[in-house]
Amino acid sequence: MAPEPVWIAGGYQSDFSRNITREGLDISALTSEVVHGTLDSSGLSAADIEVIHVANAFGQVYTGQGHLGAMPASVVPDLWGVPATRHEGACASGSLAVLAAMADLESGRYDCALVLGIELEKNVPGDTGAEYMAGAAWLGHEGQDAKFMWPYTFSRVAEEYDKRYGLDPRHLWRIAELNAGNARRNPNAQTRGWEYGPTAFTEDLTANPVVEGRLHKVDCGPLTDGGAGVVLLSDRYLAAHPDVRSRPISAILGWGHRTVGLPLEEKLRRSADQPLMFPHVAAAIQDAFARAGLAGVDDLDLIETHDCFTASEYMAIDHFGLTAPGESWRAIEAGDLEIGGRLPMNPSGGLLGGGHPVGATGVRMLLDCHRQITGTAGDYQIPDARRAATLNFGGSTTTTVSFVVG
Repeated sequence: MAPEPVWIAGGYQSDFSRNITREGLDISALTSEVVHGTLDSSGLSAADIEVIHVANAFGQVYTGQGHLGAMPASVVPDLWGVPATRHEGACASGSLAVLAAMADLESGRYDCALVLGIELEKNVPGDTGAEYMAGAAWLGHEGQDAKFMWPYTFSRVAEEYDKRYGLDPRHLWRIAELNAGNARRNPNAQTRGWEYGPTAFTEDLTANPVVEGRLHKVDCGPLTDGGAGVVLLSDRYLAAHPDVRSRPISAILGWGHRTVGLPLEEKLRRSADQPLMFPHVAAAIQDAFARAGLAGVDDLDLIETHDCFTASEYMAIDHFGLTAPGESWRAIEAGDLEIGGRLPMNPSGGLLGGGHPVGATGVRMLLDCHRQITGTAGDYQIPDARRAATLNFGGSTTTTVSFVVG
């Protein structure tokens, strides 16, 4: 018997362009803002919340503050006594928190869950922040020669794409340009006000310098301060509170979750004789499709995917099945990913344009899908959207989660 659906009652996203530290605030103030914003948008009060799941990847590294599951009750006294847990899975932390909340609701243990993703990354210099995030790889076992671990890692992904199928860097830069353009429509996007020169998305090394290996400046996502939250409800809660249906709500129709080992080279070795580079990523997506009853990718109206680097979105295109393996370039050249195209990808601006506060990203993706399905996405709304999917992963696709919302 299929589990009862889990419903999204509403949610909140902070403005990802802000620098919280420069405002004289800290992670507690950001948590308070996101809790209150999420409750207000959902039409619920703190008294309705039965369990809390907090996603945060690097809080202790960036701020020294741990035990962040207790932060909501510390800043919102009405949450005192509500069970809470912190989740860490690198960039997939937010989606893991959502999965844990769903399991709580599906088991019948609770009926109303608050899920938060919180991260501060701009309180240190950029080079230091890049060093802090290296711990999502296998330290001492990979990337020893890297200046910056994650540009190095995803440069290696681009290199492997080129080796297996061929890769034109202009297709990667077109992804960056599309997401920067979409971000201009999003009032919470980090880069919405950034100015790009005429050669920013080209091989011009002055405008678009190399960061590491094959990746240039526009191939790399920014460090971001921000938070996002959603309230999840069980079917039982809706039955007992029918007035909730008068508000814009959506349902999580399907999910997929796969975890593999940390090293990128081992992933590549295992897939050497397979059509796709990361078959476990495709498996997580297909698990979500199957649970949602979707026949395939064309049953979707949009995708919010993990574009920490242009190479990761390039990978997502063929792993979703938009093209044959290694032919992601076809969808880019055909305009398939654009708003108004066959299947818009990252209409919010994604991580490259919207920002990437690591612990919040999976929650933000789910919230953006909810907004699209409920027709509340504003200037980046996809007309008549009925089905949306996420792809969120941590590390070099080590922890992968996908959701389908409808």
